[in-house]
Amino acid sequence: MEKKRILLVTQEMEPYTEGTEVSRLVAKLPKFLQDNGYELRLLMPRYGVVNERRHRLHEVVRLSGMNIIIDDDDYPLIIKVASLPGSRLQVYFLDNEDFFKRKHIFEDDDQQPFEDNIDRAAFFCKGAIETVKKFGWAPDIVLCEGWLTSLLPVYLRNAYKTEPIFANASIIYGLFETGNDRQEAERFFQKAAINNLSAADLEPFRDADGVSMHKGATAFSDGLLVGSETLSVDVDALAATHGKALLRMTNEEDPAQLNAMLEFFRQLTEAEVSQ
Repeated sequence: MEKKRILLVTQEMEPYTEGTEVSRLVAKLPKFLQDNGYELRLLMPRYGVVNERRHRLHEVVRLSGMNIIIDDDDYPLIIKVASLPGSRLQVYFLDNEDFFKRKHIFEDDDQQPFEDNIDRAAFFCKGAIETVKKFGWAPDIVLCEGWLTSLLPVYLRNAYKTEPIFANASIIYGLFETGNDRQEAERFFQKAAINNLSAADLEPFRDADGVSMHKGATAFSDGLLVGSETLSVDVDALAATHGKALLRMTNEEDPAQLNAMLEFFRQLTEAEVSQ
C-alpha cells in the first residue's frame, strides 16, 4: 500500500526553538508519524535563534532563489535544510533577512509583538506553498501548527485552489495559545491578500474590531487539533459553527492521544476520498 503523505508546516519545533507548547508537541510528531507509515516533509521558519552551526543547516540551492510578493514588495526566499536528530527526516527552513534574522521570534525586547508579524505569516505561508510546488510532492494531509501557519488554509482553498499538487489534501490546523492570535484588521487585510485575494475571501478572519487568526484558519480547514488547555477563542463553538472535526491533543507524552491522532487523520483522509 502506498504511504500517505503529510506536509507538516510549523511555526516552531524542538530542538530548533524551545520552551513552548508548539515546540514540544510538534517535536514528538515526525518520528511517530514516520514509524506509523507516513511519508513526511517538514517546513518551519529559520529564525535568528536557530543556531545554524550547531544544527548543521545548509542552503538548498535548487529550491532557493524565488521571490515572494507581499503587498507588491518582493522578498527573496532562501531554503535551508538540516537533519532532524533521532530520525531519518530532514527539516526545510524558510529564510529571509527582513523577516526572520532577528533574535526574537514574535516579540521585541519589551515583549511587544512585532508590527510586521502578519507580513511574516503571509511570507511564510506563501513561501511554504511555493516550496512544496518545487518539490513536486502532493500531500494527502497539510498539517498547520501554530498561528503563523493560519493563512495556509485560506491560501490553499482560494489563492491556490487550482494547484493540482494540493487538490486532494485534507487541511488540519493546530491551535495553540501563544498570544499572537489577534491581529490589527487594517494591516491584516492589506498584507494577507496575496495573489489578488479579496477582502471577502479573508472575511472569515474578522472578529469584532480586529482579526482572529484561529477563527479564520478554522473556517478553511477540514479538522482542528487543539494543543492548549485554554485558548483565546471558543474552539468548540468555532468547530460547531463551521462543522469541523476536532481533536484535543494537549499531552505529547500520552500514547492514547498520539494514537487518537492517527485515527483522526485516517477518518479525515477517508472522508476526503469519498467526497
